[in-house]
Amino acid sequence: MSAASRTTLLAAGAVVTALALSACTSGGTSGGGGSTNFVTGDDGIATAAKGERAAAPELDGETLEGKPLSTADYKGKVLVVNVWGSWCGPCRVEAKNFEKVYRDVKGQGVEFVGINTRDTSTVPALAFEKEWGITYPSLYDPTGKLMLRFKKGTLNPQLVPSTLVIDREGKIAARALQPLSEDKLRGMIKPVLAEK
Repeated sequence: MSAASRTTLLAAGAVVTALALSACTSGGTSGGGGSTNFVTGDDGIATAAKGERAAAPELDGETLEGKPLSTADYKGKVLVVNVWGSWCGPCRVEAKNFEKVYRDVKGQGVEFVGINTRDTSTVPALAFEKEWGITYPSLYDPTGKLMLRFKKGTLNPQLVPSTLVIDREGKIAARALQPLSEDKLRGMIKPVLAEK
């Protein structure tokens, strides 16, 4: 390989890395201005009242282990969806919190599904799950196509990490565009779980 080819390859790699890192955030909020039916609290968590929630799209595909999965199978349960990548520092920070809360609430009608995005193979994603002891499934979505299924102007995932809480009727009740502590995650789930 010539020096010019190596330089071009390194430059292209640097651009890809910069783009990937710019998508990963340690915080951020997106308010519900205009005709949206949600509000963002001081904690950065946006919520929608029960009668004003948008329907979540069906998210389906293969898990990191190659098994079929569809969020349609979770209708009637509260569903926590977490968008993450093994390359994302804030995702590492919140991973242990998600597994702990998942273990605590899974017997109460709450399920968790991850969406692994922008990992170019399942190898680093599976290593991430092993490192943090993640036991709930994650859909493998390297190009971010699943995130595009959410309608603009709803509580859609916009960053990595993003977390959604979907109610028993399949509607988006809450969203966070930041890494979550155990307490914040529980605080997103609790009111939706309490709904009848």
